[in-house]
Amino acid sequence: MSEDENLKVTGIYSKFWRITLVVFSMLLIFAGGTYVPLLLEHFLKNYFAAIGVGLILFLAGLGLMAFLIRKKLITT
Repeated sequence: MSEDENLKVTGIYSKFWRITLVVFSMLLIFAGGTYVPLLLEHFLKNYFAAIGVGLILFLAGLGLMAFLIRKKLITT
């Protein structure tokens, strides 16, 4: 087994890691931008901090999705 084939089976190109990273990215984009700020605002009573954390999580999810597309782990 060559190094390329081994990387596709065990590395970031394996099916498990591709699915895991896509699901994590979707959670960051959707739940990170909606539910996390809602919960933080409810518990912390600080609207601006909750929106800031939600924006950071949303941008992290978009960045991860862009990384996955750029590395061709997701085909468009």
